[in-house]
Order: sequence, then structure tokens, then C-alpha cells
Amino acid sequence: MARRIDVTGADGVRLAAWEFGDPAKTGTDPAEGAAQGAPGVLLLHGLMGRASHWAPTARWLSERHRAVALDQRGHGRSDKPSQAAFTRDAYVDDAEAALEQLGLGPAVLIGHAMGALTAWQLAAKRPDLVRGLIICDMRASALGGASQHEWAEWFKAWPVPFATLADVRKWFGEDDPWVERPNPARGEFYAEVMAEAPDGWRPVFDPEQMLRSRETWVSDAHWDELAQVRCPALVVRGLDGELGRAEAQEMVRVLPHGRYAEVADAGHLVHYDQPEAWRAAIEPFLDALSRP
Repeated sequence: MARRIDVTGADGVRLAAWEFGDPAKTGTDPAEGAAQGAPGVLLLHGLMGRASHWAPTARWLSERHRAVALDQRGHGRSDKPSQAAFTRDAYVDDAEAALEQLGLGPAVLIGHAMGALTAWQLAAKRPDLVRGLIICDMRASALGGASQHEWAEWFKAWPVPFATLADVRKWFGEDDPWVERPNPARGEFYAEVMAEAPDGWRPVFDPEQMLRSRETWVSDAHWDELAQVRCPALVVRGLDGELGRAEAQEMVRVLPHGRYAEVADAGHLVHYDQPEAWRAAIEPFLDALSRP
């Protein structure tokens, strides 16, 4: 079960947060279900993602935590105002607002890709709100401005509208030039961010807003903010993902309390490619955080 909670983000942007797990019933132990008193976890998806991509993770987390996934601005069911800011500060301020309005803090932040960058920037900014951090397949080094052009060309190559969801799955899982070998999980990932329109299936996000979001981080390195994270932090990479082992281990070294984990047979979408291995990689870290 997922229960929607509206949150007001930076500049009044309405954000959709999704709480997983059944709320505790009156007269029952408050530790049961996603009770208000359970330790908080905020899950932040990557660029083009949505809160529902975290559903499998959030469901097992909700056995012992209050797990909430956020549709970030421009994504999922959250607002997509044409004139809204899609800056790093806006994303970080949104996550900060969510923690405060939902009463989650001090929480564990779990972020994938762009969501991981938001998570560690918030942890550096508001250490009082964050007690633990999991960084999933996000680089701290600059990606370079040239990658922005590559992304713009990639968006243009999408054969939208797609006639059916099966066509979405096939293109992103097999036919996309960026796919080196068939990847059904990738096809499913993108099928989840499509909505039916009168002429077929189109993304629920505006590609131009995604490019605006991306341009605020690709030319900068983010090592300084990483070094300012004071809580325990786990860096997780897929062996075939975008974060290389050498950079991941340097991130662990820079983090004052960093640890490292990797997931075999996983690409960039670690938690989506290998959900059981992902759980095995992060659960010991979460267990350690729960111990006095």
C-alpha cells in the first residue's frame, strides 16, 4: 500500500510524497506498520525517475521504518511548473521541506543518481536532519558539459509517442542506442515513467526540464559537500554502472564515516536490476544504524 501525502516544496511547488506500509491501528503497538514513531527513511529517485521505482525497497523497509519516497519536482505526480527553478538548491530545499513537514528527521536518506547527490548535499547542509546516508551509483566528479549535448540528442532520438507500453519496454530495453545488451529491467523502468496520451504513450516529465535540472550539476564536482557529510554513509555501485570502483572508493575515503558496497550483475539502476542483492548490500548498514 502507498499513501500519498502532499508536501509544499521550495517556491510553493506541490510535491507528492508516498508513504509505504500500513499505518498503525488505534490501540496497537506503534512499532507495527509505518508508525509515526518508527525511524524515518526518505527515498530520492534519480533524474527521470519517480517514487514508485522505490516501491520494492520501501515495502521491506516499512517493516521497521517509516519509509517515504518523494516524487521530486518535475517528476511523477509532483508539480511541473514551466517557470519553476530546477537548480541544485531547489531540489535540496524540497527534500529538506519534505523531512520537516513529514516529521521524518533525523532520517536515513537513500538516493539514486541525482537523488543521491541531493541526499548528500542535504546531509552536508542540515546534519541535524540526517542520521545516515546511502549513495547509489552517483559520481562526485564533474561529468562535463559535453554530456549535456549527448543527453539532448538522446531525448530527440526517442520515438515518441510510443504506440504501446510493450513498445516502450522494447525500445529502452533493446533498441535504444545507449543499450549495450538487452536489459528488461531498464525497459520496465522507463515503462513506469510513461503515461497514456490521446496519440500514444509519452513520458510524464518534460525532457527540457530534465535537461535544465541536469545542467546545474554536470559541470561541477561535488567532493567538498561530500567531505562535509558527518553521518555514517554507504556508497553502493553496480559493477556495470556509471560509478567506477576507483571513484567510489575515493568517495568512501573522502566521507568522514564512509563505507563501500557493490552489487554484481547490476548496471546503473542497481536497486531495480538486482533488488535482492541491493537489499543484501544495504541492510547490514541500516541494521548498524539502528543499534545503540
